[in-house]
Amino acid sequence: MTTDLEAIDLFDAAVLDDPYPMYRTLREQAPVYRVPGTNFYLVASWAAVAEATRRPAEFSSHLTGVLVAQPGAAPTTFDLDATGQGIHVLATADGDIHAAHRGVVGPALAKRVRTLGPFVTALTEQLWAAELDGDRIDWATGVADRLPLALIAELVGLPGADVPTLLSLAYDSTEMLGGVVADGRMTALITSAAELAHYAYLAISGAKERVADRDSPRTMLEVLVAAMLAGTIDEQQAVLIVVQLIGAGGESTAGLIASAARLLATDLALQASLRERPELIPAFLEEALRLESPFRGHHRHVVSDTQLGGVDLPAGSHLLLLWGSANRDRAAYPDPDVVDLGRPRGRAHAAFGAGAHFCIGSALARLEATAAITLLLERTERFGLIDEEPPRWVPSLFVRRHATLPLRVTRA
Repeated sequence: MTTDLEAIDLFDAAVLDDPYPMYRTLREQAPVYRVPGTNFYLVASWAAVAEATRRPAEFSSHLTGVLVAQPGAAPTTFDLDATGQGIHVLATADGDIHAAHRGVVGPALAKRVRTLGPFVTALTEQLWAAELDGDRIDWATGVADRLPLALIAELVGLPGADVPTLLSLAYDSTEMLGGVVADGRMTALITSAAELAHYAYLAISGAKERVADRDSPRTMLEVLVAAMLAGTIDEQQAVLIVVQLIGAGGESTAGLIASAARLLATDLALQASLRERPELIPAFLEEALRLESPFRGHHRHVVSDTQLGGVDLPAGSHLLLLWGSANRDRAAYPDPDVVDLGRPRGRAHAAFGAGAHFCIGSALARLEATAAITLLLERTERFGLIDEEPPRWVPSLFVRRHATLPLRVTRA
């Protein structure tokens, strides 16, 4: 008779749709779990995840490999840095390099976020008006996907007309990291990654001319070019930072906006409570982040032979820190599977990562999600799922995002 651990299949369609029973098994039986036949370890408990983030000297943020499964084959490690000479920026950089990149991007992002409220509200209203079809809207494809990329384009200084292309390229890039790759699909995903990098290179090149004509940078592109001129970063790093902002900035916020709506669509009492007391929307969004962390996990590279949670980890192996599992650990959160708007330490979850790599765009994500959920509640008396059009999740080990989320709405 097999144990629960022996029966685990990470890439089973049901597990990809609902990973939480598997996460519970891992937390209870193997908080640091080696995926059989690979050098990948899943880190599932709050304690082990937190410890790993506190040990960056041993667990590097460098993205050197991803776990991939193709149809009919066992999971394998797809090497992203075979030579050991990969260039890592911002979220995947370590130490002084990460601090330097964060010092360039962080202040500029914070300054712009403080001015974006009216723009976010207006854009959300435009998307609602354009995508609402009678009493139906696909909240994922119509609003959750499009709003974040439009905001990233505005922040970075990219043409709004390019947003559909950027959305496709960005999602292709994170699909590769998600490990679920259809037969023959890997070549297309690698091509998309190259196209996104080339797009970012052309954008940086164009910004060089504008910076020379201005007293101070106005867009993130111009901020990055100014940092290049100051010698803080080089051109290749600037290009990869743009790629990362496009990929991660859109993906994570899209996941939050759709997951929050789905939680409300399945709980009419909670909907009513938030309509009556909209000041509780921020607390609700923190619970949505905890319950459905937009990034299921992030990768770490094991630098030297060590241990985590009593498990030996050889140098060169890989960790996947499962934020989505840690956030439902009873050791950190009583009644972890329910929405609790009065939960103590509501913002202490790991949905935005932890430690030095805490998400640099968290304030922007909260701003966008607040605008979107506020509008959805204000414009409706109620909304729910559509029985004949059930929502679909993107199959991925990396992201927790809806592919579709059709909603039936009763307008206010």
